[in-house]
Amino acid sequence: MTKKPLSEELRPSQLSQFFGQSHLLLKKGLLSSTIENRNPLSLLLWGPPGCGKTSLASIYIKSFQAEVFYLHPASQGIPDLKKWIADLEKMPLLYTKNILFIDEIHRLNKAQQDALLPYLEKGTFSLVGATTENPSFHLTGALLSRIRVLALNPLDEKALEQILDKALLHIDLKLTDETKKHFVKEAKGDARHLLNNVESLRFVSSKEPVGLEEIESLLSTKQPLYDATGEQHYNLISALHKAIRGSDPDAALYWVTRMLKGGEDPHFIARRLLRTAVEDIGLADPQAQQVALNAWQTYERLGSPEGDLALAEVAIFLALSPKSNASYSAFSAAKELATQTSHLPPPNVILNAPTSLMKNMGYGQGYQYDHDTPEGFSGQNYFPDGMERPSLYAPKERGHEREMKKRKDYFENLREKLNKKR
Repeated sequence: MTKKPLSEELRPSQLSQFFGQSHLLLKKGLLSSTIENRNPLSLLLWGPPGCGKTSLASIYIKSFQAEVFYLHPASQGIPDLKKWIADLEKMPLLYTKNILFIDEIHRLNKAQQDALLPYLEKGTFSLVGATTENPSFHLTGALLSRIRVLALNPLDEKALEQILDKALLHIDLKLTDETKKHFVKEAKGDARHLLNNVESLRFVSSKEPVGLEEIESLLSTKQPLYDATGEQHYNLISALHKAIRGSDPDAALYWVTRMLKGGEDPHFIARRLLRTAVEDIGLADPQAQQVALNAWQTYERLGSPEGDLALAEVAIFLALSPKSNASYSAFSAAKELATQTSHLPPPNVILNAPTSLMKNMGYGQGYQYDHDTPEGFSGQNYFPDGMERPSLYAPKERGHEREMKKRKDYFENLREKLNKKR
């Protein structure tokens, strides 16, 4: 017979054997309390690969005397579920509770998710689901409102060390401390990857602790945990943007590298870097936009991996640039004001009058040509008549905007003086 995978052989059967996720295993926590009360609740376990979702779900389900149906979305659907329910209704029940377990529940489409709702409403079964995807994006609000979401984290080093020790004892092998540290570090929070590497050592025989150089060729490298079209795509680009906004060049460089190594489209990164220059630096350093655009063009000409450096350099440059969102805020305020006052026409004084009718209506009457004034500034009104003059742009006392603030203050003071003379 084919031997079970090591991860299956070592799967814990009770909470006391489970390593990690201590925030979920509190004595008075939801899991422990529900198991103690013998009344299964509908739960969704959400976390990255290898963090213990399936193991925790298995322990939870087996804690109750219940009929269990395992639904696999890749090969089964709602008809299979309905058949199970029909069978329950025909046959004498061995247990009074029913549990439906759906691994990779995010694979269910909206219609399939909606089909679960009547059964959950009637209490036909409790639902236990597991997913690596953010349920906010993949599950309907109606389904989410009927289950409790438990978020699992990547396993920490302590939990991985405990799992490694148990696995080595199981296959009767010892590793040097350096090798054990390598196993834990290489796992990157993923117990399944850790156990797969240990499983590669089943046929290594040694009475002495084995060093890394002796087994390195047997080990696999865990690929970066990154989904270029899913939640990671947005989470990491958001982290990059906020690191730049927070003037942290080291963090900005780190997130750029994480995305590039994960296989992200460099054009997507370049686009966000340009947006960051516009949104968070703005006129505090007018060169920032050009630097970001030049880096994008440099990447387009060089490609990867040579062009990746241009993106890294601009991330550092932007992080260390003076920051101001004054233009961004002013534009947002202007859009709101424009929406509220879209019915107001420009004042007649600044309208052109190409026809005699328009002249008779007062178009352009009293207009002052700014270049003809001593200051090159007339101070006349350019907002709709009767509208209170707003102040939209408020430059920061940082970078080039210091100069912009001086200029704005100068014209505002001059406008006030000229209006007093009129």
